[in-house]
Amino acid sequence: MAKNKQLQRRLRIKRGIRGKISGTAQRPRLSVYRSNKNIYAQLIDDVAAETLAAASSLEGDISGNPSEAGGAVGERLAERAKEKGIEAVIFDRNGYLYHGRVKAVAEGARKGGLQL
Repeated sequence: MAKNKQLQRRLRIKRGIRGKISGTAQRPRLSVYRSNKNIYAQLIDDVAAETLAAASSLEGDISGNPSEAGGAVGERLAERAKEKGIEAVIFDRNGYLYHGRVKAVAEGARKGGLQL
């Protein structure tokens, strides 16, 4: 189990969220992971247990401050989802507060045309 209290809290919240939401092929789960330097987002079909699309701030042309990079990741993911015919997603903040980079990913995905 996790050693520090913040991580334990996030994992407890994450388990509660994942108990309530699940992605399908028509409406996949948009899962966000945040590290200290980068942000990652992926569309997951939980029924088939596969990742449909992914984007991260590690991609070469995404830069700027962390919130700008989060918005760009959200827009890139929305673009890739549109190519696969995905219009709506379920947002999974993965236990993080809906603030800062996580919020920027959601707003970027909305700006890109996804319905959250």
